[in-house]
Amino acid sequence: MKVEGFVASLKNAESIEELFNILEEKGAPLVELDDQKILVVVEGDFEGKPFWTEINGKKANFALGDAMLNSASFPFKCKKPYTGGNAIFVNFENIESDEFLVAYRSDDTTRAFHVKDSNVEKIDEKKYEELIPKMGEFKVKGFSEEQMDMMGAFFG
Repeated sequence: MKVEGFVASLKNAESIEELFNILEEKGAPLVELDDQKILVVVEGDFEGKPFWTEINGKKANFALGDAMLNSASFPFKCKKPYTGGNAIFVNFENIESDEFLVAYRSDDTTRAFHVKDSNVEKIDEKKYEELIPKMGEFKVKGFSEEQMDMMGAFFG
């Protein structure tokens, strides 16, 4: 599947639940895009109702840290006005953790998954909450010190 096709499919969502259904139908949280395995993170809002992704119980932007800079981000809008967000793609090869949890969440909905050695199992919210304290630290390769120094020089 191509990145463009994946992002375009998110535009068809008319509710947060439908957005999460589309993600799951496409294989999220781990999707094969352009022959690479990708962890899909989404965040945004639907007519003022926020949705987000958690990794091991933390909002993804905190769990990913500076690795967010090393990820591809694609804005998307949905059919309804004032809806949309960002789809953030993290190359699975950059994830150093063998086991972790991913949850697509809103105030009303949780869609949770347990990822172990690139195998994905859908779990319910109760199991998700039970597993959070058992997970190790989620680690993703960020930029090396050298890359950070170069960026500092570039941005001044």
